[in-house]
Amino acid sequence: MDAKSDLAIAAGLCRQFEGLFLKPYLCPANVATIGFGSTRYENGIKVSLADPPITKQRAEALLIHELSKTRPTVLRLCPGLDAWGPGAVAAILDFAFNLGTGNLQASTLRRKINAGDRDAAKLELSRWVRGGGKVLPGLVKRRAAEAVLLG
Repeated sequence: MDAKSDLAIAAGLCRQFEGLFLKPYLCPANVATIGFGSTRYENGIKVSLADPPITKQRAEALLIHELSKTRPTVLRLCPGLDAWGPGAVAAILDFAFNLGTGNLQASTLRRKINAGDRDAAKLELSRWVRGGGKVLPGLVKRRAAEAVLLG
């Protein structure tokens, strides 16, 4: 699958599971967030609760910027992932957008992907469903959607 398709699918997941918030808010992990789950602006500055509201178009731009910036890191960390078929890169791109590339890098999920163990990777996804110390139903659904895309 090409980068444009990966980004479109991952953006769809982000829109679905993050929701759209034009004013800054604190996410369940207590991080200032805006738009479709953006925690930083294009210039790298962190979102603050004192920031002014943004438009839906600005939220879209932030989302695509972050996903575009994250995709090369996902492919570097999981170099064989693009061979897993349509949607696999998008699934892990959504995971990395939600939880950060640092968590992906240190994860058993990454090791299972790099070992080519699709079933074990799906199981690992299902373990990343906590926020603020408790299981969040939205994260359970998000990880399940990502697992479907892994094939």
